[in-house]
Amino acid sequence: MKLSFGFAAILAMACAVFAADAGKVTYVGHDKVTAALNKGGPLVTAPDLTVSGSHRDKPGQVEVHDKETDVIYMIDGEATFVTGGKAVGLKSTRPGQSIGTEVQGGETHHLTKGDVIVVPNGVPHWFEKVSGPLNYYVVKVRRSQADGRIQ
Repeated sequence: MKLSFGFAAILAMACAVFAADAGKVTYVGHDKVTAALNKGGPLVTAPDLTVSGSHRDKPGQVEVHDKETDVIYMIDGEATFVTGGKAVGLKSTRPGQSIGTEVQGGETHHLTKGDVIVVPNGVPHWFEKVSGPLNYYVVKVRRSQADGRIQ
């Protein structure tokens, strides 16, 4: 319960950034949240912020985001998550976004239910191993185009 409250506070702060700019409150009901966690999908999308529910049952690809910081909150499951180091085999998927095949020399984190990890923009990251079904939230905060700061 305590951990859920902690993430709710993080999510509320992220949504507050969006709401302050748009001048409105954003509410996402539990049915949409449950669906996003089961299949993966966006919950809130704005020019400087995205909140998504994510689900995976296998490892992913290495990701590097030039202008997005990822805040990941683990809901259920376990994973080996690697950050930093050198991304191998990077290919651009769209402007500011690249994927690769592995990370060499990164830091390994064992993520479990309730954990939060923040990956700054430009840092390679990778769900290297996934132990069964994994559900998590991702809050992506984009740098401002004007001054390069995260808002």
